[in-house]
Amino acid sequence: RRWIPEAVTFTAPNAQVAHSWVQKLQERIRSTRPRKLLVFINPYGGKGKASRIYTKKVFPLFELAGIETEVIETTHANHARDFIVEQDLQKYDGVVCVGGDGMFSELLHGLVTRTQRDSGVCEEDESSLLTPCKLRIGIIPAGSTDCVCFATVGINDPVTSALHIIIGDTQPLDVCASYHASKLQRFSVSLIGYGFFGDVLKFSENLRWMGPARYDVSGLKMFFRNKAYRGTVEFQEADDLNSSPRDNTRCPMNCNWKKISGSFRAINITGMSSACPKSLDGLSPSAHLADGTADLILVHKCGLFQFLKHLNRHTNGEDQFALPHVEVHRVRAMRFMPDEEDEKEIVRRRKGTFSSMCGGDDLHTSTWNCDGEILDCAQLRFFAHSINERKLTLVLHSSCIFSSVKK
Repeated sequence: RRWIPEAVTFTAPNAQVAHSWVQKLQERIRSTRPRKLLVFINPYGGKGKASRIYTKKVFPLFELAGIETEVIETTHANHARDFIVEQDLQKYDGVVCVGGDGMFSELLHGLVTRTQRDSGVCEEDESSLLTPCKLRIGIIPAGSTDCVCFATVGINDPVTSALHIIIGDTQPLDVCASYHASKLQRFSVSLIGYGFFGDVLKFSENLRWMGPARYDVSGLKMFFRNKAYRGTVEFQEADDLNSSPRDNTRCPMNCNWKKISGSFRAINITGMSSACPKSLDGLSPSAHLADGTADLILVHKCGLFQFLKHLNRHTNGEDQFALPHVEVHRVRAMRFMPDEEDEKEIVRRRKGTFSSMCGGDDLHTSTWNCDGEILDCAQLRFFAHSINERKLTLVLHSSCIFSSVKK
């Protein structure tokens, strides 16, 4: 899936013919490919190489394509989001993030918020129909994790992503909205995870000095901790007669709410495969893009060996759902409610009774991992928004180059 640029030389009988070729090519691409992009670089993300990646590998290609760029290096959290919400964006044809999933999420929230504000739509309201975002978002992978890029492009390579942007490739995605106490928490496009993945993210916050290796260390600790969480999952399932996470069909809007109670090792919701270099097939290999659904994966309480078997199947190509303690559903909406006794623990934790670190055995609730950001709450409602169902589209990769591209 790696792309490289190549040059093709055309020979014309005279300069006038050559000029006419160039003129016709420019006319063909001018109407569909952006000419000016707003680029945000996170110089601190990943291994701190984002600025160098953009300067050495990406900018020369944009310059060759005749794309005008305005570059902003972010200096603090939500810098890019605030800029998108507050500044005039009419002169740009798209925005590009050079960083990881956190940087992409920041641009996503800024763009969605700005679009709804300009359209007079309150995105905080669960019943609101969201307005489509006209600007496109491009991703240049340069973070600790680049799940969104890998799951849509198939590889985390800056040159490949730059070429996708340049030639005008697009990919609409489902955008998932999470609500707590009727208040919007976050938008996401990949993983929303409670239990194992929430604990891993929370504990890794104390190990930021380790860089990307913190996720491996945190994952190992949370695996041996083998914690399960009680609660009730209710979900609105797409018609299982016509669709499932293991086929390639699309689901009609014919859904009913179902309820499952018990102890869960992990509750994962993903609107895409959530593939990454360590898991080439991802959490749900057949998750659909831009169809208004997401895959809900429930891992019930089990022993260490059974859970290890489930995790290992994310890497060996075997069916990770064909296990007795794992079930999967294609859903349009979901809500999770912890046991009533466990809800009291949430209040005590927020008042400082318990340590905020996720490793304590006295904690009866987990936190949500929302595209790599922590939601420190247990009760959550989730809705999938798409271009078809809820009128919201997120488009990745946009723009133009005269050199040919060898795939």
